[in-house]
Amino acid sequence: MTDQTHLPQIRRPRLLLSAARFGLQGYNRAAALPRILGLAAPLDDMNYLPELVQLEAELEAARTDRAADYSAGRHVEVLIALLAEPAATAPAAASLS
Repeated sequence: MTDQTHLPQIRRPRLLLSAARFGLQGYNRAAALPRILGLAAPLDDMNYLPELVQLEAELEAARTDRAADYSAGRHVEVLIALLAEPAATAPAAASLS
């Protein structure tokens, strides 16, 4: 189960969240995060949640403003990462304890 206690409460259209939940099963951190965040370096066990929360907030603002450059696909991709990251970083955090 994903620990979402560190995530802000987000209210998004049902279709966006359903698509993101559907995409959780195919989430590949090593492939998705560099693409989403524009990382050139290999991933480490760093927590990328703050960056994902900020990016999702920007996408939500673009969606609600009906911006011409808004991409629903990108928004779903970021939501997938946002939902999956707590579980992906939990084993690394547990090994540090």
